[in-house]
Amino acid sequence: MPDQAQILHYTPPKRLKAIGTVALCIAAVIVALGLLDRVRANQNLAHWTDRQAIPTVSVISLSDAGRSNALVLPGDVQAFDRAPVYSRVTGYLAKWYTDIGTVVKSGQKMAEIDIPDLDQQLAQAKANLNLAIANENLAAITAKRWRALLAENAIAPQATDEKVGAWQADIAATAAARAAVAQLDADESFKTITAPFDGVVTSRSTDIGALITVGVPTEVPLFTVSDEHSLRIYVHVPQNYSSLVRPGMTATFTVPQYPGRRFTATLATTADAVDALSGTLLCQFQIDNADHALKPGDYAQVQFDVPSRANTLLVPASALIFRDGGMSVATVGQDSRIIMKRITIGRDLGNSVEVSTGLSRDDRVVNNPPDSLEQGNLVRIAGNQAIQKRLRVAARD
Repeated sequence: MPDQAQILHYTPPKRLKAIGTVALCIAAVIVALGLLDRVRANQNLAHWTDRQAIPTVSVISLSDAGRSNALVLPGDVQAFDRAPVYSRVTGYLAKWYTDIGTVVKSGQKMAEIDIPDLDQQLAQAKANLNLAIANENLAAITAKRWRALLAENAIAPQATDEKVGAWQADIAATAAARAAVAQLDADESFKTITAPFDGVVTSRSTDIGALITVGVPTEVPLFTVSDEHSLRIYVHVPQNYSSLVRPGMTATFTVPQYPGRRFTATLATTADAVDALSGTLLCQFQIDNADHALKPGDYAQVQFDVPSRANTLLVPASALIFRDGGMSVATVGQDSRIIMKRITIGRDLGNSVEVSTGLSRDDRVVNNPPDSLEQGNLVRIAGNQAIQKRLRVAARD
């Protein structure tokens, strides 16, 4: 019977140690492979993040400005003649004969004003005139009689001079009374409102029975008459183009109510001075409006054909960058990095500008550059596969 010491003694299998060593090695290899895969995944993620951080931009090729470009400016269409019609006398409107849209002739009656107080003043002035005439006649007779008596040495010369002087004073009084009647007669003529010239009534701001007061700050015209046979178009031309404006030149313009139709106007005159506040030259164009297609007050878009200067490039306004250093554009170099270039604008054409210095025909200008774009930034050009491949290599390195 074995003793208890032999029973408690444990003898491990001969291969257990080798199996444990192999298992430990396999576990180490698995852990190493996992760590390697994670490192590669982190590297790929970093490369992908770097590629995504590179902005994608679109570039444009520059072109010469050409011989001429179109300059479009807003214009204000006004009647050739426009007259607000006021009253010269205070009273009540008795009748009106023309409403808005009425075609009137020069001197045509438009309204009548009731002025009874002025009528009474005229009647009194005429009575005063008659009194003055009577006094003058009496003084004339008296003066003649006293002169006859003086010739016979029947009276003193002083008395005769007094009568003659009274006669001269009555003559002056008669002249003054006649002038007062003439003045009131002139005021009476303003009871009738007439058209100042041939045209169309474009406003009426009164009605029958309305009180018409003259000389108050809030006075408004009773009517407005406009001559629409020919029109004026006022355009404010920027100072940069003022040297190109010459009397006799033509311009085309459009109005919203006639889409697709173009009108031609001729430059009549200019203000010959640049407005200090707006920096523009006021130009006046004229156009015959025989068909009455255009209306005073229309908004017009006036287009000029202005010649371009030599050695200028045309750049869209969307490519301009406004920075503290001045006007710039972003260009893409051969290494796909941003090069900021200062430019000098010759003329602003609205949607585009003429650049006189700072760029060359071979420059690749970034269109619609992001605000964060800076000098030396690496960029990706949209649609250029070769450039994008080179960018990926540069980002990886």
